Amino acid sequence: MTVGAMTHDSDSARLDDYAANHSGDHYVLRLYVTGMTPRSTQALAAIRSLCDEHLAGRYDLEVIDIYQHPQRAVDDQVIAAPTLVKTLPAPLRRLIGDLSDTHRVMVGLDLVPEGPRP
Repeated sequence: MTVGAMTHDSDSARLDDYAANHSGDHYVLRLYVTGMTPRSTQALAAIRSLCDEHLAGRYDLEVIDIYQHPQRAVDDQVIAAPTLVKTLPAPLRRLIGDLSDTHRVMVGLDLVPEGPRP
């Protein structure tokens, strides 16, 4: 029982340290969608919710419809939609497909370290 508590405390401390080291970062994100399909709408809602909760005041989100701006998708090497591209802070990251898994997206955005879910 104590071991589990120590692991949880250790995980919490690790997350707190990680968050403190990344708390001042400004995020520049591009969400590539295909029109206003249900999947695109869900992706946009999920990303806006995550950003509002975890990056309030520290992000720019540009939504790009690849039907209207296909060259932008080519320039960013987007091959599927929805795709979330994090340009800043480095390194550049691409998350493709279902963006409703908050933990997966947070790892992809470097908001939490990789590893088991807390």
